[in-house]
Amino acid sequence: MLAFGIGGALAASGAAPRDADVPACSDYQSPPRQTGTVPKELHELSGLVASRRHDGIFWAHNDSGNALELYALDAHGTIHGRFPLDGPKALDAEDIAVGPCGPQDDTTCIYLGDIGDNGQRRTSVQLFRIVEPTTLTPRTLDAEALPFRYPDKARNAEALVVDPRDGTAYVISKTIGSLGDVYRVDGVGPGRMGTAVRVARLKAPAEFDSYTTGADVHPSGTRLLLRTYGRAWELRVPGARSLPELFAATPVRVPSAAQPQAEAIAYDHGGSGYVLGTEGAGKPIYRVGCRTP
Repeated sequence: MLAFGIGGALAASGAAPRDADVPACSDYQSPPRQTGTVPKELHELSGLVASRRHDGIFWAHNDSGNALELYALDAHGTIHGRFPLDGPKALDAEDIAVGPCGPQDDTTCIYLGDIGDNGQRRTSVQLFRIVEPTTLTPRTLDAEALPFRYPDKARNAEALVVDPRDGTAYVISKTIGSLGDVYRVDGVGPGRMGTAVRVARLKAPAEFDSYTTGADVHPSGTRLLLRTYGRAWELRVPGARSLPELFAATPVRVPSAAQPQAEAIAYDHGGSGYVLGTEGAGKPIYRVGCRTP
């Protein structure tokens, strides 16, 4: 479990509601519907996650080699706010998540995963934790660096999820032959080096696939979306009480779209569908909705 204090400016923001009772979709529409295009400011779009405070807004970021900023984006590709991050330096920010700022804390935080390591040479990687803004007025946001190490050797990862119940963070590595090894991030906090603890290997489905490039947790915590370069999968456990219960589920293939650098996937605010994004200004943004009778 993540272990860090909530203090100073980070405690000033109000609380957001929990989403434990949000229903999940039983049958997704196919094919995905294009809703917009990637804006030029997000030409290396790498991660998307629905805001818990602003309905219809997704938090988004660029890949490595760009300024460390968050963007408030809608499914049409319109930017509603641009938020530089104060303090941290990143090497390869790959995914983004939203969840509680800590155990028994109703404040919502954005977690940005500086977890990419193509050459597998980094001695440590890190998460950045940012209290989710209550308004979309553009401004600089404080970000807290939470470094951690793998127990044996470096790993390359592009997927980050946070348990909506208690703020526990999990990183999914890019692993050949499976959809990835899942690591729980333990013991991080200001001035402390955390540890990545391997908790599961995601089952490769009968239709072989590998290299997870993005992931997201349903607001209810009972489903998990995974994206690879060619497909999308969902892990489902009705009534799941923690994310580790989901990691043992058999992946179900769900609708996706052919995109040149398919790295972004996110449930929408209400959990009734999800959005697919990619690197490349002007490239399509797609939404997969829930089929109605």
